[in-house]
Amino acid sequence: MKVSIPALFKTSRRQVLALLSMSSIAVFLNSNTQLLADDSDTPWTHGIAMHGTPALPEDFKSLPYANPDAPKGGTLTLGVQGTFDSLNSYIVQGGWTSARGMRERDFGNNIWESLLVRSYAEPFSLYGMIAEAVRMPDSREWIEFRLNPKAAFSDGTPITVEDVIFSLDIIRDKGRPPYRNWYSEIVDKEITGDRQIKLTFRNGDNRELPLLVALAPILSKKHTDAENFDKSTLTPPVGSGPYTFKEIVPGRRVVYQKNPGYWAKDLPVTAGFYNFDEIRIDYYRDETTLQEAFKKGLFDALQFRDPTRWATGFDFPAARDGRVKQLEIELGTPVKFQGMVFNTRREQFSDIATRRALRMLFDFDWVNRNLYFDLYSRTAGYWDKSDLSSIGTPASDRERELLAPFPDAVRTDVMEGTWFPANGDGTGRDRKVLRAALEEFGKAGFALKNRKLVNSETGEPLTFEIMTKNEDEEKLALAYARTLELLGIEVSIRTVDPSQFEDRRVRREFDMVFNTLTASLSPGAEQYGRWSSKAADAPGSFNTAGVKNPAVDAMIDALVAARSDDDYVAAVRALDRVLISGAHAVPLFHVSQDWIGYWDRVSPPDQHSLYGHQFDTWWAEQVDSK
Repeated sequence: MKVSIPALFKTSRRQVLALLSMSSIAVFLNSNTQLLADDSDTPWTHGIAMHGTPALPEDFKSLPYANPDAPKGGTLTLGVQGTFDSLNSYIVQGGWTSARGMRERDFGNNIWESLLVRSYAEPFSLYGMIAEAVRMPDSREWIEFRLNPKAAFSDGTPITVEDVIFSLDIIRDKGRPPYRNWYSEIVDKEITGDRQIKLTFRNGDNRELPLLVALAPILSKKHTDAENFDKSTLTPPVGSGPYTFKEIVPGRRVVYQKNPGYWAKDLPVTAGFYNFDEIRIDYYRDETTLQEAFKKGLFDALQFRDPTRWATGFDFPAARDGRVKQLEIELGTPVKFQGMVFNTRREQFSDIATRRALRMLFDFDWVNRNLYFDLYSRTAGYWDKSDLSSIGTPASDRERELLAPFPDAVRTDVMEGTWFPANGDGTGRDRKVLRAALEEFGKAGFALKNRKLVNSETGEPLTFEIMTKNEDEEKLALAYARTLELLGIEVSIRTVDPSQFEDRRVRREFDMVFNTLTASLSPGAEQYGRWSSKAADAPGSFNTAGVKNPAVDAMIDALVAARSDDDYVAAVRALDRVLISGAHAVPLFHVSQDWIGYWDRVSPPDQHSLYGHQFDTWWAEQVDSK
């Protein structure tokens, strides 16, 4: 089954913003709401947006990709590869190996709620959740929230402004990047009423910051162990979401049960969501076991990322007779960046010429044809398939102005929009590409001697390890290594379990690693955590490559401070050009669809978000049939 998203969802980011009318502040005037005596020019509203105004009016009934008439009841069972050893995803210790489903887009905000909630039908718009109203000035130097009087934790205690303050403070002091970085920019927290709180920022330079703070998880001050917050724990937290924990088997299973007293069940942002009485997530050690469990019907739905499995993995009885279905969702966002990332903290990858040469040696055509049924497209940059991408487009005057202080940050072909990843002839041993790569290695001081690529001064060979966490990554690493061996490069491949993989990645104990970066139509302050010099050495940051580049820092500053769409697009494209020129990864491939296999005992909605599936909008086809 192929599902199309509504016409509005399919538009580009620029078209969406044009449709929404470009105003310098994203607020709707609520004419029925009294304004405070001070700051009276800033009205209260039901939603805010990064650019323009939110698409939905104040009286909207549901989000566009949810079915408010969806039946309630039944159980959703999901399977994931990996393990978990923590129930706190906001800290460094255990934050990367916490249980799935507590708070994430595709598995649902089952435990934690935030002041506002995001609509994934828009680039970056937020609507009321714990806060029933919000206001923010054009300068974005502060934001004020008025809490919903019904907002409560799962034990029935009301959510107060003190809980909001506690949450922001504890994550600022003991949480992991990027959250602690964002919340540390709050310089004042003022209680302006019984249910009102005003947050003032250091300045208004980061125009996305108020929205990021609005999405902070609100923790219970009463029930949170503040002293040990930064320690990994399996003690079930008291949240404010639609579910509570029913069963926790570390590393194997987590089960959520519907909270019958869920305070937000009648809000428009939850209409058509959280339809199952119970959600069970089972963990599997490897991808093969996960796939076989799905075929046996041990769980209900599975996202597929491997084109080979998608093309050939449905030849089993339940799929042939229609009990198992295939769902293809056209995505409305830039494609994810998948790549093999260099740890530039390591000596062998410190020279940009070495990284550029290694980037040239991935034979996409051979891999795509022999491993993936020609279902992939080559990835080039970090915002491919969107108007934010620099690929194929010469730099604008505004981009060149931003990049002028950094004359060596962008290669000429990248600046002119003519660069594209080198690709072989599909044989896996294209001599033209091998010669060009060898020439690039020469710039880094390497030469081919006795069939080994060695440092011309020291005689040391170029060697490194690729760390993988599953069979699919291992298979791809082996294909890449075979090409590298043609130039005498010694590559070892180490496959570890997902928990060890994350631990080593966080501690930077790797040479080269597979990494996937989600992309949105509204990149912002999260780019600091991915690429900034400050994040390069910060424990737990997403700057896996260890990028330290003043041009990158400046482009991120420019994009978060942009007030017009033209300035914003120019800053993102300029950042794309600097990252591409830095050769921090070997770009791999992508698809423009979200692939989901599912059993007919559950059903998806007819419409989907820009970002693909969200299991919290699905429902049981036959309640209690399992």
